[in-house]
Amino acid sequence: MCSLSKPLRQKIDRTKTINKPAKKPSLPPLNNICDIDTLRTLIKKNKVRIVDVRKKEDYLKGHIKTAVSLPLAELLANDDPESIIAILNKLGISENIPVVIYDDTFGALASRVAWSFKFVGHENVALLEVTYDTWRKLGLEIERKSNKYPKTSHPLKVDYSIFADAEYIEKAQNDKNKIIIDSRERLNFLTEHIPNSKNIPYTMLRSENSILRSPLELKRFIENRGIDSNNEIITYCGSVGTLSGLTFFALKTAGLSNVKLYPKSFKEWKSLGKPKTEFKDATYWDLSAE
Repeated sequence: MCSLSKPLRQKIDRTKTINKPAKKPSLPPLNNICDIDTLRTLIKKNKVRIVDVRKKEDYLKGHIKTAVSLPLAELLANDDPESIIAILNKLGISENIPVVIYDDTFGALASRVAWSFKFVGHENVALLEVTYDTWRKLGLEIERKSNKYPKTSHPLKVDYSIFADAEYIEKAQNDKNKIIIDSRERLNFLTEHIPNSKNIPYTMLRSENSILRSPLELKRFIENRGIDSNNEIITYCGSVGTLSGLTFFALKTAGLSNVKLYPKSFKEWKSLGKPKTEFKDATYWDLSAE
């Protein structure tokens, strides 16, 4: 069964006449999260590139039909814009093809890859709403063959509007119009964090059946924490931007437009000797993000 998703709705062309053949309905661009039914339709129409970011050995044991393999470690080994574009070309991802990315780790690994694709200019990319394990348990289409596609030539259009580095974070710390969000679990945040940052643990963004709550739930969740949608939001986590990548997509799903990711995150911040806030005497109540 596929009760998690809404049926794909096609727009009706009301301008057609008897003498004018109807145009084939086009599939809408993906919007941060791709539901199961939409992905299955795209697979049938051969109009999608699916990217599996699990380890190669897991991919070979079984993956979503037509998916290509891109272990996260391969992307992180060299994630400058030119290298990411080389990966897109290698996987046969042209500029306009929809891309859906999944993992088996509640969407965090997939989020980091999806953000990287957006960063170099591939806008039509989304996370699958469920993990591979859920997809498999639903009895949906899987295969074991290794998929490869003809190489492409994807243009490089770096989008710095979604990127932040340590220097940018330093300037944002005392800007009332910018909010820095730490996506780690509460205890890690209390131990040490970037000064003036707020804590929204990634675990609070997920639902029982999906990698993220519904857009309405996320919107209410963000509003209840005093975050104005007009603010610029910058997310970070512990090391490589996976948990904060999930937060990035959660904020986008909630309708916030001005969101950045600090991909090098707290690991780089500390290595650079930047100031940090420590909370050495946390109590039981301090551990609650509520």
